[in-house]
Amino acid sequence: MPNIRDIAKLAGVSVTTVSRVLNNQPYVSEQKKQAVMSAIQQHNYQKNINAVHLSKGKTFLVGVVIPFSNHPYFGSLVEGIAAEALKNNYKLVLFQSDYDVEREMEALDMLKHKQIDALIICSRISGWDVIERYTSYGKIVVCEDARQKEVSATYVDHYASFTKALDYLHKQGHREIGYCIGRRSGTNSLQRESAYRDFLKRIKESYRNDFVFDECYKVEDGERVVSSLVKMENPPTALLITSDQVAAGVVTCCKEQGISIPEDLAIIGFDNQPIAKLMNITTIDLPLVKVGQQLFDQAMTEQVAHIEVPTTLIERETV
Repeated sequence: MPNIRDIAKLAGVSVTTVSRVLNNQPYVSEQKKQAVMSAIQQHNYQKNINAVHLSKGKTFLVGVVIPFSNHPYFGSLVEGIAAEALKNNYKLVLFQSDYDVEREMEALDMLKHKQIDALIICSRISGWDVIERYTSYGKIVVCEDARQKEVSATYVDHYASFTKALDYLHKQGHREIGYCIGRRSGTNSLQRESAYRDFLKRIKESYRNDFVFDECYKVEDGERVVSSLVKMENPPTALLITSDQVAAGVVTCCKEQGISIPEDLAIIGFDNQPIAKLMNITTIDLPLVKVGQQLFDQAMTEQVAHIEVPTTLIERETV
C-alpha cells in the first residue's frame, strides 16, 4: 500500500502539501491539488485513520461493558448511550462479559492501550481495586452507586427504591414478602438486601432465606420461582421482582397454576419495560434510556461526578 510520501513523490509536491489536501486545508494551489488528487486515484490511496486518530489523541470510540446483550434492561441503557454517541460523532465498542472477569479485563486493557477513549461499565464483575487501578489510563464510568469512589457514576438508589416498594406492599396489608434478584453479589443487589433486612426489622418479621430467589433474569425464570412457591407450606403473599421480564413470567405461570393475582400473590416489577405495561404489572419505573445518555455524557468529561436518577412507582393491577 502506498504511503503519504509515495503520493508526494508521484505528485511532485511536499508531504505537507499532500497532508493539506487530505485534510481540506487552504493554501494549496489548484494545480498542486489536482496533481495530488490524481496520484491518490492512481494508487487508490486510503488515509491511515489510526494515524489520524493518534495525531488527534482520540479514537472516537467508547467501550461499553454489558453482561448480556439480549436483556431489555441493558438494551435500554445501550439505547441511551448510543443516542448520545451518535450526537457526538462517536462509535461504540460493545463488550459482552457474561460476568466473566477476563472478558471485562479485555475492555479495561483496551482503555489502557488507548484503543478506546473511555469505558462505560453497565454492570461489573471486577473488584473496585481493579477498576480504580485503571482510572489512570482513561475515563471510566459505572452504572451503580459509587459515591465513595473516585469514579464517575449515574445510578439509582436501589436501597431507597426497594424500600419504597416494600413500604407500598406493607400498606396494602402484606407482611410476608419475598423478592427476586439476579446476582446476590452485585452492588445493587447488596443494597436491595440491606433494604429488605431493615424493612423486616421495622415490621418485626423474621428473615426467611427461602423467600429470596436469585439468578432471575429472564421470563423463563419466573416458572422456576412459581414452582418453588407452590411447594411451600407458607409462601409469601407478595413478591418484589427486580426485572419486569421475570415478573411477567411469574404472572403467566401463576395463572397456569391457579394462583390469583393480586389476591393470592401481589407482584411489583422493576424497570417499567413495555411488557409490564402490556400485562398491567405494577412496577418501579427506572428511566434507563436517560441513565444511558447521562453515562455517555460523563464519559466525555474529565470531572468525576455522581448523579442519582429518581425512580417512580407505577401502580397497575398486580397489587
